[in-house]
Amino acid sequence: MLEAIATAIEAEDYRGAAQLLKPLLKSDLRNPWVQFYVGRVQEGLGKTSEAEKRYRQLLPQVTNPKLMTQVRQGIARITALQMNAKEGAIAAALSAPGGQTLGALILEPLVNLDKKAAAQAFGAVMNIDAYTARLQLPSRGWRFYRTGKMGELHYYTQQLRQAQIPCFALPLTKLSELNVFTVQYFAAGGVAPTVRCINGEGQKGSLSFQWSEVSQRVEGRIPLFESVVTVDAKHRIVRKTQLQDYVVFCDLHLPERNCILRLSEHRYQFLNGITLTPALAPGEPETVSQSWQYLMAFLKEKLPSVVVWSDFASFADTVLDFRETLSRIPAQLDLERRHASLWDPAFHLYSGLAYWRQAPASPAPQSQLPPAF
Repeated sequence: MLEAIATAIEAEDYRGAAQLLKPLLKSDLRNPWVQFYVGRVQEGLGKTSEAEKRYRQLLPQVTNPKLMTQVRQGIARITALQMNAKEGAIAAALSAPGGQTLGALILEPLVNLDKKAAAQAFGAVMNIDAYTARLQLPSRGWRFYRTGKMGELHYYTQQLRQAQIPCFALPLTKLSELNVFTVQYFAAGGVAPTVRCINGEGQKGSLSFQWSEVSQRVEGRIPLFESVVTVDAKHRIVRKTQLQDYVVFCDLHLPERNCILRLSEHRYQFLNGITLTPALAPGEPETVSQSWQYLMAFLKEKLPSVVVWSDFASFADTVLDFRETLSRIPAQLDLERRHASLWDPAFHLYSGLAYWRQAPASPAPQSQLPPAF
């Protein structure tokens, strides 16, 4: 019977071989040759996933050298087919419009998913071992996983989503499509608020909008560093960089205007515009930190239900090693630094990713500031 099955398979008569296998599945199912021929029939009928799974389960149990060789050959054939299909799909995606554009692949946190199963699926898609894959999958916050051409990244996002692993890819050129306005202060804060702000060219002007236009807030703390001179244990003068302080930023996204209103603790003019703080007792000092908290409370009151992105710190941990990518991104953060810091473009990237993750597919016409006053 086994010889007849082998002959049918060699003649590519897989349905005939399947008929010959039926009685053996009841009487001799534990026979490794029967299991192998079941896999060959599945492979021949195009059920390569089932065949590969059967081959890999069978391989550790096989002691017959001839059968072991054939099982390994079956795994090799399926692997080659998968690689050819993958290369073809990526090539097609790269040739599509925008396929050559540089982009980023972002992994989103796993929610209510079996991380072990997700790691196996992730490893299969990205061709890495399950242990390494498990370390790469985030439990909270986004992970900046890799850069590459958008055609290739689109292929991977499709494969990962089919495996129920949340992710998305974004062309980095989308960041330059956003107008970022640095807010100096709120000149009016009613139903139709107005901000005094500065555009990317340094022009000052005013922008009025509706609170309903704000789709989300993005918050983050950016570290400031200073160079200090100390003396080490051997009484040698050593120059090193150390953390000095943090500056808090808050972005308001207005997708209908294709712009971001960027507020920062050190640039907001708390003495101008609307009153945000309660009356202070005579002689009681008011700190910048207190004033910022009042500003945030004001925004929370006006925007009680908008999405808030506040996991910048965990995102930064995953992106700061991508120095070349971050060096291509204009920071658009008005921070006085002696030396450029990758933290600045990292925050702009985080905010831009959040913007395009939620923004409509068709961007709105760009909003422009009036001429400088």
